[in-house]
Amino acid sequence: MKKIFKVYFKFITFLVFTVVWSLFVYIINGEWLYFIPLIVADILFFETISWQFWKKKKKKKKKKSEIRSWFDAIIFAVIAAHILRTFFIEAYTIPTSSMEKSMLIGDFLFVSKVAYGPRVPITPIAIPLMHHTIPTTNKKSYSEIIKLPYYRMKGLGEIKRNDCVVFNWPDEKLGRPVDKKENYVKRCVGMPGDTINIINSQLFVNHKKQEKIDGMKKQWHYRVKTNGNGLNPNILYEKYDITEGGYGRNKNEYNLTLTNENRDAIKKFHNVTNIERKIDKSKKYNEYIFPHSTNFKWNIDNYGPIIIPSEGSTINITINNLPIYKDIIERYENNKLEIIDENIYINDTLCTEYSFKMDYFWMMGDNRHNSADSRFWGFVPIDHIVGKALFVWMSWDKNAKGINKVRWKRLFTSVK
Repeated sequence: MKKIFKVYFKFITFLVFTVVWSLFVYIINGEWLYFIPLIVADILFFETISWQFWKKKKKKKKKKSEIRSWFDAIIFAVIAAHILRTFFIEAYTIPTSSMEKSMLIGDFLFVSKVAYGPRVPITPIAIPLMHHTIPTTNKKSYSEIIKLPYYRMKGLGEIKRNDCVVFNWPDEKLGRPVDKKENYVKRCVGMPGDTINIINSQLFVNHKKQEKIDGMKKQWHYRVKTNGNGLNPNILYEKYDITEGGYGRNKNEYNLTLTNENRDAIKKFHNVTNIERKIDKSKKYNEYIFPHSTNFKWNIDNYGPIIIPSEGSTINITINNLPIYKDIIERYENNKLEIIDENIYINDTLCTEYSFKMDYFWMMGDNRHNSADSRFWGFVPIDHIVGKALFVWMSWDKNAKGINKVRWKRLFTSVK
């Protein structure tokens, strides 16, 4: 009975401490101190870590059973790993070539959530260490019984232009909560308030060419013509790391995805007679390009100009420009939007202006002709931002053999 009372007292003490501590942290706005109760819980209950290793124990406590020791250690490890993954750092894999050659398929990244400030989970009730689905099933790994409003804790810095950013895909139509949407990684080329324009595949930010950054390797599709002698695929792959493309309309023509450096190198091949970048002509309308309206006849190579919305800024809205802002008004900022007799009503009020509640960003892949990015689905809201890509801790080339499957030179390299 005495033992049960002691455990009960410790539990009540822990609950009181947690409530008082949380109130104290809230008052002083010291968000990073919310994790202290986890350490207290381990000291009082789990004892997986010797927090007072400098002290000698006077009495030897009754040794836990091996099963109990393993159980406590696993529980604490899962909780600690879940908190680490949620608020500090998380591992991601690059599944597509949208960032080639800056990031490669098979790169394993560590992403910092403290760089821009960790986002408090919108769906806090979830199975630890799972994103949105239980592996090998189609069942959700989370519950929407409790949904919290968006809130971001203080970070070490802010998003900067040309950062490689991990974010939740805003265009996902599956109806998942924001924090359970698929994760994407792209380069943030446009900040709130910036003007984005693409002319003949050249990106302009605020009417200036995108600045060059060490480590950023942009690629485009090229049509390469030869004199009848083919290109050696082994040389293309092993020497120049050209991994995308193949034959064109005939055996004298190739469609290759090339960096500027590779383009210049291939120009010097004795059997290459011409090399030309593929560019969609200006005013050519592609319906799959944002904002998916004939009012804006844009394509991946000739796009904009378009201004990225910023929190608090106000624009005039009309039937003509509404396609650009429709998703923001309805989906991202949760307003009721109706068009009645060519008039725009927001939350049952006739509107000719709209003020944005959040900051937005423009994300693009460095593999410019093979990247589903903001040109396809528009702006990325601040509440969709997950973190900053830090470094590659492992890189795996599935096309190589044996020990060469590991890209040794990429291990522990920073993302730029």
